[in-house]
Parts: sequence; C-alpha cells; structure tokens
Amino acid sequence: MNTSTVPEPRTAAAQAARRRKTESALQRVHDAIARIRREKAQVSVAAVARRADVSRTFLYDNTEARATVAAAIAHAGERRTQMLADQDEEREATWRERALNAEDALKAAHTEILAQRTRIGELLGQVRDLEAEWTQEAVQRITSENTTLKQRVRQLTADNRSFDERLQAARSNLRFQDRRIADLEAHITDPGTAR
Repeated sequence: MNTSTVPEPRTAAAQAARRRKTESALQRVHDAIARIRREKAQVSVAAVARRADVSRTFLYDNTEARATVAAAIAHAGERRTQMLADQDEEREATWRERALNAEDALKAAHTEILAQRTRIGELLGQVRDLEAEWTQEAVQRITSENTTLKQRVRQLTADNRSFDERLQAARSNLRFQDRRIADLEAHITDPGTAR
C-alpha cells in the first residue's frame, strides 16, 4: 500500500492560511454587524452573510460567528421592543390627556347648563310675580332675554353632546391603546408568539 503523507511544513502553512481566512471572515462579520446597526436595519443571518460576503453555513458552523450574530439579533430585538414600548407610552399619554381634557370640558358644560337653567327659572319667576306691574316694553325685554337664554341653553346642550362624543372617542382610543400595550407586553415576555 502506498500512502503519501503531506510534509509537516505544508500542513502548518495550510492550517495557518485557513486560520487567517477564518479570522478575516470573522472580522467582516463584525464589520457587517456594525454597519447594519449604524443603518438601523434589521439584523438577520441572511443580511449578515450577504454584507460580510460569507456563507450562512460559516455563520452557523463557526462558534464565534454564530454567537456574535445571535447577540446582535438579540440586541436589535431588545432595542426594537424598547422603541415600540416608548412609542406606545407616548400615544397612551396623549390619549389619556385628551380624555382628561374632554372630561373637564364636559364638567364645565354641565355646570354652565345648570347655572343657565337656574337663571332662567329665576327670571321666569320674576316675570310671573311682576307681570301685572311691568310695561309692555319691559315684558318685551324680558322675553327677548328669555329667548337669548334659551338659545344659549340649546348651544350649551349641543356643546355638551359634542364633548360627550369626544369623551367616548377618547375612551375608545384609550381602550385600544391598553390592548396594544397588553399585546406588546405579551410579545416581550414570549417573543416566539410574534405575528
């Protein structure tokens, strides 16, 4: 049997060349991940392989490359989750503020309507008490004031209805945001169930 063995210096040179090639590929992987992060693009095995000009097999077979890509993907996921949580928090704060403003305006409208109704009642009582003593001109003035107050009451009632509709819409939006937050919290705790 004829076995030919490779001389020792050639083997060492081949191993050194392979080591240099692997180190160069690892450096390209690190550089590609850094570029992807700077561009704020999505980190994935395919994207890193494409940018680093290495095969996906290399990324899966090489322990250091696999760990580096996995860490980059995890970091990007955490950053994206934090960004989504911050955006949802901002939206929720805006809707909560709008709902509070609508509630305040609704309370003010109710107070104004009650005050106007009380004033109308007082004026009608005065009209009945003094109707016999008043001149036609005074009766007309009171009647026109009464008409003006009734118009004001109608306007305030319409405003009240409008504020009530806005409050309902704000509450509906707040419920939607609460559901969205619950979905994001579920996604954060179990990222495997992502849509």
